[in-house]
Amino acid sequence: MSTRFPKKVYARELKKLQAQLVDMQAWVQASGARVVVIFEGRDAAGKGSTISRVSQYLNPRVTRTVALPRPTEREQSQWYFQRYIPHLPAAGEIVLMDRSWYNRAGVERVMGYCTHAEYQRFLRQAPIFERMLIEDGILLLKYWFSISDVEQEVRFHSRNEDPMRRWKLSPNDVASITKWEDYSRAKDTMLVHTDIPESPWFEVDNEDKRRGRINMIAHLLSQVPYTDVERDPIDIPPRPKSGGYVRPPREEINFVPDYASQVLSRSEAKEKSRKPKKDG
Repeated sequence: MSTRFPKKVYARELKKLQAQLVDMQAWVQASGARVVVIFEGRDAAGKGSTISRVSQYLNPRVTRTVALPRPTEREQSQWYFQRYIPHLPAAGEIVLMDRSWYNRAGVERVMGYCTHAEYQRFLRQAPIFERMLIEDGILLLKYWFSISDVEQEVRFHSRNEDPMRRWKLSPNDVASITKWEDYSRAKDTMLVHTDIPESPWFEVDNEDKRRGRINMIAHLLSQVPYTDVERDPIDIPPRPKSGGYVRPPREEINFVPDYASQVLSRSEAKEKSRKPKKDG
């Protein structure tokens, strides 16, 4: 897409979709459904920011994000899928996976963190593992976030120049620039083996993040068979009359310093200095 999605239209539509996500979550709780949403894609493809928009207004006790660190020495000796199993949802829960077992088909394959035998075993076992989850009643959705090499490089430079987001860059991320075609081949092979009817991949064109987020959330909502859930009305009772409680004096309470007042004073002084002085 050559033109960026308009910001005002994006904000309005995002709020509407997020309200529907709240309704979907209510249905998941009420029905006891189990939902797993996998977010995969190239480095800087916008997975994390999309997850933030999905979960922004959801109950963190119901909808949780799983982003596992590199496996420990003990985990490396386990069955590959074993470390992911404890993070699967129970009844009435949604799990958003910021990367998943597909690390083996991408980063581990390209960077040489797994053997060829381990890689081949993963390609055989992943569809079997996912069919087991689905057969047991888990709703599994898999999204691949796609961007161009040019856009990826732009986002890398943007992160590197922003102290607030520099932590998002790692040596592996930067290496992905020089291994673009290797990652492309790894992705193509992964899709050949794991894009199965029971658990298909859905690709998100995330060259424009606003457009990509809206498309992904709308599609997610279309894939979950949720219905409106009747919520019992909550009556807020009137506050009873005081029973004689007296709060301790303020000077006996260790409040945090009023930093906000300092900020306000500086702001007002700065604004005052900008105003032109009247001639006497």
